Amino acid sequence: MERTYQYAWVIPFVPLLVTMLIGLGLLLIPTATKNLRRIWAFPAVLLLTTVMVFSTKLAIQQINGSSIYEYLWSWTITSDFSLEFGYLIDPLTSIMLILITTVGIMVLIYSDNYMSHDRGYLRFFAYMTFFTTSMLGLVTSPNLIQIYIFWELVGMCSYLLIGFWFTRPIAANACQKAFVTNRVGDFGLLLGILGFYLLTGSFEFQDLFEIFNNLIINNNEINSSFATLCAFLLFLGAVAKSAQFPLHVWLPDAMEGPTPISALIHAATMVAAGIFLVARLLPLFIVIPYIMNIIALIGIITVLLGATLALAQRDIKRSLAYSTMSQLGYIMLALGIGSYRAALFHLITHAYSKALLFLGSGSIIHSMEPIVGYSPAKSQNMALMGGLTKYMPITKTTFFLGTLSLCGIPPLACFWSKDEILNDSWLYSPIFAIIACYTAGLTAFYMFRIYLLTFEGHLRSHFANYSGHTNSYLYSISIWGQECYKPVSSNLLLPTNHKSSFSNWSFYNTYKIVGYVRNMRSSFSTPFFNKYPYTLKYPHESDNTMLFPLLILAIFTLFIGCIGISFGQEVIEVDILSKWLTSSMTVLQHNSTEDWYQFVINAFYSVSIALFGIFIASVLYGSVYSDRQNLYLINSFSKIDSKIKIRLEQIINVIYNWSYNRGYIDVFYEKVFIRGIRGLAQLTNSFDRRVIDGVTNGVGVSSFFLGEGIKYIGGGRISSYLFLYFTCVSIVLLIYYYLF
Repeated sequence: MERTYQYAWVIPFVPLLVTMLIGLGLLLIPTATKNLRRIWAFPAVLLLTTVMVFSTKLAIQQINGSSIYEYLWSWTITSDFSLEFGYLIDPLTSIMLILITTVGIMVLIYSDNYMSHDRGYLRFFAYMTFFTTSMLGLVTSPNLIQIYIFWELVGMCSYLLIGFWFTRPIAANACQKAFVTNRVGDFGLLLGILGFYLLTGSFEFQDLFEIFNNLIINNNEINSSFATLCAFLLFLGAVAKSAQFPLHVWLPDAMEGPTPISALIHAATMVAAGIFLVARLLPLFIVIPYIMNIIALIGIITVLLGATLALAQRDIKRSLAYSTMSQLGYIMLALGIGSYRAALFHLITHAYSKALLFLGSGSIIHSMEPIVGYSPAKSQNMALMGGLTKYMPITKTTFFLGTLSLCGIPPLACFWSKDEILNDSWLYSPIFAIIACYTAGLTAFYMFRIYLLTFEGHLRSHFANYSGHTNSYLYSISIWGQECYKPVSSNLLLPTNHKSSFSNWSFYNTYKIVGYVRNMRSSFSTPFFNKYPYTLKYPHESDNTMLFPLLILAIFTLFIGCIGISFGQEVIEVDILSKWLTSSMTVLQHNSTEDWYQFVINAFYSVSIALFGIFIASVLYGSVYSDRQNLYLINSFSKIDSKIKIRLEQIINVIYNWSYNRGYIDVFYEKVFIRGIRGLAQLTNSFDRRVIDGVTNGVGVSSFFLGEGIKYIGGGRISSYLFLYFTCVSIVLLIYYYLF
């Protein structure tokens, strides 16, 4: 056992071998390296699998009750300063190691096929393995300085991966946005690290916690306001990295990178780095009540904001990105209320479920590209999908399981962890609990909206493909369906002999619901293609190398929740996860005394909320209605009082516009910060050129003209000099006399 811990230092450096070999190959034998590029996926997967096996062995030892292991060696030693590097193995580290390695392996296998036709295949795997190295180094760091070093490396890799397709301006802008936004949090993190070193004189976690707790006990030895400020600055780094409000704006734009990047970085690893930092520093935060309240407040705001912004997004990856933001808010809320176990439990279950959903979305995008053309704006647009069930049954099944899990439907993974967070939030604040439960309903709604728009109904890209305009027709976005079909392009010409397909056009100009509009779209697109034969490349199921990770992650989604299920008489007390965490954070354990009956009652309410959200999504976006049922619903809506209907329509439009426009937060940042900073820069530039440079240049010009003038005064006669001298002295004396 001791030998296993002694060799744990190699964990971060094993994946780095692939990055180094790819770099050397491109430098020394570039032609051979590029010709054999597909072979590099094998060593990447093999080495990361080795790390996973080693990490699993460490985790088993932690579950069996092994103590925390820390090894340090000195790097810099002076009379008053010591900096040590090393590694720390505890339950939190082992949890993160397993998450990073298991999801990383699945993503690498998936990427081998997904990126096979990309010219940057080698560059992609070099970035991915280097990112994995940085993340593994981050979670094994025993002190704040080492965490900060790997924190910056993770940010750099994120910048490179988000902007992987840097020739596209939107991708280049997205990676710059992510980089700049994270600089705000990273600068706060650096200031917080330096502040706590000033208070405690140590960067090591154990020494830092012990010294700071002693200072808190002796109130006279510490400035509480300064300590609170330093703690908030540390938390600011986590806010940016984990996309918490108000530094969340980079995450949706980060979806411009390849989909495997979204699955690895923005579902299970990099965005989890902020969660990891807060969990690691929780013994520090928990003695500062104000910080714990701020963490809980930021968490609940992020929970609600992320869910509302996901309601009306059309890009499937962007919808999942806002979902990630909301679920990370749940985890942050759990940490803020002191529910350490529930937070890590949801971190585990969400990581596998969301990785499954992101890889599933990549499978969908991969199949849609031959139909709508290679364009993220088209292949990721859910408005052009639909009816994919018969084309992609395996992807549909795995995506459906991930959707149910995120909705909180038992017995899938996220049900167990989210339900625990909801129960713990009632003990902290009923207001927070109500918001969390309401957001659980919103989660079920927008997740099933994604599923229904993608897999159910009819394929909506047929007509767009023929005309060459993917958005040729718009369908209603409101409950009442007041918008009719309107051609967007003037080049769109319909055959005259098929006008019979539009015989009920005037009827459809009245009120329709969304599901009926989608059915109507399919009804006239089919005869159109019969008249004008066009070979469609229908969506197809992905290759086995892409389906294998989906199936493995689906198994995790089905059964990973078992680690938090009690096998005794009490719920969530003698389960594997609690036993796993006991050795490191005993003081923060959540010991529940509720029995199974109380657990079932609480679960009934949470599942009912989720089912209600699913029902609303099915009504609005499901294509399960017949024409007669649609006509009945249309007539029912038309009987509503016009004033009430208008008011409801206004409310719905406000909600839709709020969600679709990202809560106008990006617009606010654009006007206040970007334009404000640019205006300030222009003002400063004008001041520098006209005032600072003006004064300097004015002195130089004045000296020049003064010298030129004096040059003509000098005639070489001493009498003239004396006369001028006495005249000036007399004038000065007269002025002095009359003034003073």
